[in-house]
Amino acid sequence: MMPLILPAAQVRLASQFARMAIEANMVIGMRMAGMMGLMVQSPGEPFRMIAEKQAALSESMIAMASAGMRGHSAERMLSAGLRPYGRRTRANSRRLSAVKTR
Repeated sequence: MMPLILPAAQVRLASQFARMAIEANMVIGMRMAGMMGLMVQSPGEPFRMIAEKQAALSESMIAMASAGMRGHSAERMLSAGLRPYGRRTRANSRRLSAVKTR
């Protein structure tokens, strides 16, 4: 039987999700600005948007399944599933917000 989620674990999971959501909103805004010509954007950015989601999904599913097979709690399974998305949103946010010149 899996242990119940503790309140502290719920707060950690919620903060991980909130950070990822904020970074994802920044990435969406910067990519839209790039598509409208307001920011410098690499030519492969639209393709990258699609390709990274597929890779993150497969990594997330594998991470959740392996955490579940090791007997971790539901919180740790969810956290493991969010980690690949969080890494990508953080990297995209940093990459897109770097100062570029035309």
